[in-house]
Amino acid sequence: MAGAPGAGIRFEGVSVVYGKNTVLDDFDLTVEPGEVMALLGPSGSGKTTALRAVAGFVQPASGRVLIGGRDVTGLPPYQRGIGMVVQQYALFPHMRVADNVAFGLRARKAPRGEIAGRVAEALEMTGMADYAKRYPRELSGGQQQRVAIARALAIRPKVLLLDEPLSALDAQLRSGMLAELARLHRDLPDVSMLYVTHDQVEALTLADRIAVMDKAKLRDCGTPQQLYRSPRTEFTASFVGNANLLPVTVGSTDTVDFAGTRLSVTTGEATHGASATLCVRPHLVGLGDGPNALRGTITEVQWRGSTHRLYVDVAGRRLKADLRELRESPVPGDEVTLNFAAEDAVLIGAGVAHA
Repeated sequence: MAGAPGAGIRFEGVSVVYGKNTVLDDFDLTVEPGEVMALLGPSGSGKTTALRAVAGFVQPASGRVLIGGRDVTGLPPYQRGIGMVVQQYALFPHMRVADNVAFGLRARKAPRGEIAGRVAEALEMTGMADYAKRYPRELSGGQQQRVAIARALAIRPKVLLLDEPLSALDAQLRSGMLAELARLHRDLPDVSMLYVTHDQVEALTLADRIAVMDKAKLRDCGTPQQLYRSPRTEFTASFVGNANLLPVTVGSTDTVDFAGTRLSVTTGEATHGASATLCVRPHLVGLGDGPNALRGTITEVQWRGSTHRLYVDVAGRRLKADLRELRESPVPGDEVTLNFAAEDAVLIGAGVAHA
């Protein structure tokens, strides 16, 4: 099963307006053929609107949407060659699993002789072949989501749209479904996937690239590794993974000043004397003396099984440190020293160039 070769997605200056509210603002983005692109952002950022513009459920006020190089902006959904999976599954309760999966094929008037084979193929691909005769009420949430995915795949779409598909599942089922979606991506190398989520773990796990959105605009785009290791903005740093963000002043070569403490970091071509932000991930912060030592007071301790998270007040800033489970847990009020390596910090702003 595969979509048509070359069936990527392109947004060209797409804006969507509801009344006086712009919910998607001059949006430009290209999803390459066979790529999984995650749209990541908080509620109201415009990510679902972007997906619905591809699906044909909203009409842009300006701009174009292209699928496989074809302008589909004015086409109805059923002419776009897309499959769609939503968070609440939208299965028909009175239909058995096989009939739910066949629904899209029948709506598109697929040849009757092909329907059974394509239903069986989609159910096999999603691991639901043994459940074809059951009703949705006889399935778990994860199984219902697999049926919804099978229904989307049965029409052999060029593009698969997934709108918060795992949000209704518990943590264990979500982890399993992420693995299944990753496997489907490998099995369907020609199908482009646009995956809407507010969950950074889903985006980091599944996506080839992530488009970070906020307040109706595209704020950043890159591979998960690029956005996590070298965020271009404070918003990206805080939304893609946890981050400590320290206000600093760029000093002499490869140094910055934070609250009167000189820290060694890579400043590159940053402007001397400029204000910037230093990003350090909590799991890269150590406890005790070391490079870039910062003294502070513990305000909160969270035990997380394999790790302790310490919240430490350093010069009025709340820093987070994720440490492997400590034999003796510190307590609020303890004075501690945190440290981090120069290569583990990223400077944002002040004319810093990022790859």
